[in-house]
Amino acid sequence: MELQLLFAVFAGIALLLFLILKLKIQAFLSLLIVCIAVGIFAGMPATEILETMKDGMGSTLGFVATVVGLGALFGGVLEQSGGAQRLASFLLKKTGDKRAPWAMMVTGFAVAIPVFFDVAFIILVPVTYALSKRTGKSLLLYALPLLAGLAITHAFIPPTPGPIAVADILGADLGWVIVFGFLAGIPAAIISGPIFARFISKRIKIEPKTFSEEIEYDEEKAPSPGLIISIILIPIFLIVANTLVQSPLFDGVSIPGSILYTIELVGHPFSALIIANLIAWYFLGVKRGMQKEFLKKVATKSFQAAGIIILLTGAGGAFKQILINTGAGEMIADALNNAWFNPLLFGFIVAALVRVLQGSSTVAMITAAGITAPVLTGGEYSMAQTSLIVIAIASGASILSHVNDSGFWLVGQYLGLTEKQTFKTWTVMTTLIAVVGLLVSLILWFLI
Repeated sequence: MELQLLFAVFAGIALLLFLILKLKIQAFLSLLIVCIAVGIFAGMPATEILETMKDGMGSTLGFVATVVGLGALFGGVLEQSGGAQRLASFLLKKTGDKRAPWAMMVTGFAVAIPVFFDVAFIILVPVTYALSKRTGKSLLLYALPLLAGLAITHAFIPPTPGPIAVADILGADLGWVIVFGFLAGIPAAIISGPIFARFISKRIKIEPKTFSEEIEYDEEKAPSPGLIISIILIPIFLIVANTLVQSPLFDGVSIPGSILYTIELVGHPFSALIIANLIAWYFLGVKRGMQKEFLKKVATKSFQAAGIIILLTGAGGAFKQILINTGAGEMIADALNNAWFNPLLFGFIVAALVRVLQGSSTVAMITAAGITAPVLTGGEYSMAQTSLIVIAIASGASILSHVNDSGFWLVGQYLGLTEKQTFKTWTVMTTLIAVVGLLVSLILWFLI
């Protein structure tokens, strides 16, 4: 049975790569074909295969479809108003061409601490589009540093769900996790962000696409950078406020029920993006003289661009669910539990295996934490060492994002990359994050 599961998983991944890279079959169709193939190879009943695909698609799209749709609409209005270009111009004047990728990395690093990766990426990606258009350089030079900052803090630094869950399972101290998250995250962001982006952008030139029709940009008529920054910060502020009231910082603090209810309602990514869209439509559209028909056209064009992203991300979620239901990732990790490893390396390897096999970094982190926790039982590990294992697990769960990760499709489609280009950029970037995170964790392990 174990060999059958392993064959199903690896054969499925090989088949998907063959369909996409060799036969050039559309990725959405390829993913659905492979979902069925893996289910058959694993011996799943026919009805269970189809139900698993439906559940995986539905659970993924329940969040992603709403966020991508609202984010595409937000980006379309921002772009059509000239706001993204105006903000890019402002950013370039402050940082200069050479430091703009670093500014995007810092922005991503800061924003993703309280905000979901998907939401933060969708909110900020129009700025990278505008920077690329303005400078004439590859979109990758600006998008990859942003993605590096977002991905690292999403995985390494609480209050994002992954590190909080792992710290809780292992009994690590959140304070130490935050400190080590920054110590490992900063060099990882620098290497996988601006440095790697400078290297790869010279070899892969990506022209930024648009979510809506192009219009002539007039900087004098464009909204002010202050207004644009304020509108972008609105959903971030609302989500941060909700995150903070749910965090241990507010344990024991008495908050009136009506206030707590309001914060929870408007601080959800759905509500926050709806509010941001309404404000953007008024201040960037209606108030600046855009006609209703033009705004409707912008919205229609924005949703058209978002459609393929939503479908591919959902199909990636279906594939992930098929792989999860085989239990192959957990089976291999359990086998490793019988061998001896440094617990930090053990956690990294388990997380990396689960990540590669089933795609989701959060699932990989939680699964690896559950399997690593018994390894720590009876060991005399300090709180600092236990917290370093959290970072190692987060590093392993970040590695080698590929076709079974919905993020692979989300990033590839938003940046206009082919599957091969996504492997050369996004997949390599996530692997650099993992390797640097592991190396820093090991160095700190032997220093403390």
